[in-house]
Amino acid sequence: MTVRVRVTLAAILVVGLALVAGALILVALLGSVLTDQVCADARESATQLSLAAPQEVRASGTELVQLVDRSGAVMGASGTQRLADPGTRCVAVEPPGYSEDFVFAAASMPQADGVQVIVGRPLVDVLDSTRFVRRVLLVGLPVMLAVVGGVTWIVTGRMLAPVSAIRREVEEISAAELHRRVPAVHSRDEIGRLAATMNRMLDRLQQARDSQRRFVSDASHELRSPIASIRQHTEVALAHPDRSSLEELAGTVLAEDLRIQCLVDDLLLLARADEQNFSLPSSPVDLDDLVLAEACRLRTATTLTVDTSAVSAGQILGDENSLRRMIRNLGDNAARYARHRITLTLTETADQAVLTISDDGPGIPVADRERIFERFVRLTTARDRADGGTGLGLAIVAEVVRLHGGTVQARNHPSAGAEFEIRLPSAATHLKPLP
Repeated sequence: MTVRVRVTLAAILVVGLALVAGALILVALLGSVLTDQVCADARESATQLSLAAPQEVRASGTELVQLVDRSGAVMGASGTQRLADPGTRCVAVEPPGYSEDFVFAAASMPQADGVQVIVGRPLVDVLDSTRFVRRVLLVGLPVMLAVVGGVTWIVTGRMLAPVSAIRREVEEISAAELHRRVPAVHSRDEIGRLAATMNRMLDRLQQARDSQRRFVSDASHELRSPIASIRQHTEVALAHPDRSSLEELAGTVLAEDLRIQCLVDDLLLLARADEQNFSLPSSPVDLDDLVLAEACRLRTATTLTVDTSAVSAGQILGDENSLRRMIRNLGDNAARYARHRITLTLTETADQAVLTISDDGPGIPVADRERIFERFVRLTTARDRADGGTGLGLAIVAEVVRLHGGTVQARNHPSAGAEFEIRLPSAATHLKPLP
């Protein structure tokens, strides 16, 4: 059954039970109140007749009257057989010879010692009234339940109409139409929040799809360049064997192959980082050893001055290979833009290890300080792939820092050039104090 049907049936069931219970209580209370009123009338009539002389006591209308002496013998009035013995209470019985119930009340006659006047009033009006009310309820309850069911059906349908519209729209949205959105509901109830949540989810899906498309397009473009270079040099070598030697062709192919391997490794690392449950192995890593090793590599590979005077001890929990790659990418980036000098600093606070790598190059424009950590992004000054790399180096830096629970920030050095600051949780923050 649909939600609309279930809600309607639930409303009918709950209201029906409440109405039936209320109807039974109403009939019972009505009968009790009317019976008490007849009892009060019977007592009042008996009291009035007890003030008269015994020979003057007569029944009037539909009521029954008897005089009873101390021994219980009937002295006169309505019949010779005693009708009832109410005592000091008001009782409802069906007297002998009658086909309907009466209410009887008694009163002592002060002028005749031991003689009581018993007055009986019929309950036919009470029974007729309660019977009429029961008939009205038997007819009215189904009508009321039908009204409740109809109103619930209409109201529930109107409330669920936006949900049906959302469902129809979602059914029609495919991977090629993620720009579509579900109808917005201008309300703050659950349905309005559902529509807003669905649209935010579609925004995330569209962004992920667009990012994936850009990623595939850029990756294929990056892979196409070395493949085309290998093919070009091979075709030239085959067409003109005298213009190139085997050593030259092998050197070109090896260089482009290394470039493809580096790109594929970067793509695999980023693809694994995108996995939801991916986590790096964790072990104690001396970050200062990795920083000093990178400084040594930069001194050997470049003519730049590499300053490591401010590198102090710093230990974190993480993956040594990933951290080494992160530092190397930052070092390559600094070497690409530096004019004369690269500065590496490492300090450790109570809960963080702070690594800073700066250069004396042109710096980073303010508008690009967040964008440079995106994948396949090159700044205008480094559009050439030979100089600017694949555009994945800083993206890998950002992913490695994120997987280690740290933060990375790009800014310009106060004196000149760019500066990257990486903050990683120190190993001390993972140690539990002894009890």
